[in-house]
Amino acid sequence: MDNSTLKSLLQEYQQKRIKANLLSEQNKKELYKKYPRLEEIDNNINLLSIKKIKDILTSNKNEINNIDNSIKNLQAEKKKIFEKENIKNISPVYECKFCNDTGYINKNGKTIMCHCLKQKLFNIEYNKSNIGNIENENFSTFSFEYYSDEINESKYGMKISPKKNIETIKKIAEKFINNFEDPAEKNLLFIGDTGLGKTFLSNCIAYELLKKGKTVLYQTSPVMLDNIINYRFSKSSNTYDLMEQILNVDLLIIDDLGTETLNTMKLTELFTIINSRILNQNNKITKTIISTNLNLKEIFNIYNERIGSRFVGHYNICKFIGEDIRFKK
Repeated sequence: MDNSTLKSLLQEYQQKRIKANLLSEQNKKELYKKYPRLEEIDNNINLLSIKKIKDILTSNKNEINNIDNSIKNLQAEKKKIFEKENIKNISPVYECKFCNDTGYINKNGKTIMCHCLKQKLFNIEYNKSNIGNIENENFSTFSFEYYSDEINESKYGMKISPKKNIETIKKIAEKFINNFEDPAEKNLLFIGDTGLGKTFLSNCIAYELLKKGKTVLYQTSPVMLDNIINYRFSKSSNTYDLMEQILNVDLLIIDDLGTETLNTMKLTELFTIINSRILNQNNKITKTIISTNLNLKEIFNIYNERIGSRFVGHYNICKFIGEDIRFKK
């Protein structure tokens, strides 16, 4: 990824932290004016904490215990004042609770990039506008009203109504979200005609997983495969970067499978992506959602049995039925 992009994002993070800290200090000053005792408590806690550090250096254990008890008593008094006066938390409110808007976290003794910063880089470098409407396309705006109650096997190819079918698919999606960390939880293959809600439901799932701190990479099949092949031929350093993200991102969404211009190289790359993510390399749980207008028979005919068998064995296949929702809105 472009270093200038990362640098720009880190500057944004720094500004967010400064703003949050300034607002917190302002709220604290106003609170101290109204409740002077709170300022006395905080000052005393700070002084005791400094004294504790000095005593640790001199190994004065008895005094350290006394200091700890004094600090606990002061904290308890502070808590009572907050509860009695119904005072809300005045600590800085950061956008990301994981890294406190620094962009980095400590994991197993190592400093690594936080998921929030990774996601912003994904959105800029790869996702572009693909998940730009995710704030509007989530479960809070999901509706069954666009799906018919009519049961018509000859029309829909199923013995249940489109509404009953989408209700079942939604439950599968919710189970996928709740069991995301379970290696046994299958990936998702959404099949069906255009305009039946496949992309919308993918965005609903992405939105929920983003809230859980997962990274999401959205790619249309044509763009993803074209970019990979172009990088391969140009021998660009970005080849590794793109493939690394595709193989290791928590959730990969591949939309519009079947609309790409397929050749042997692209077929090989697609199999590598699908198969590698099924294997959950590096002991990392990764999941994939693929949506396509093709039916299962067409998938086997176009992508051969190696890919088709991976879908049958490792994906929950959800068939979307009904009428084009776009004409109902």
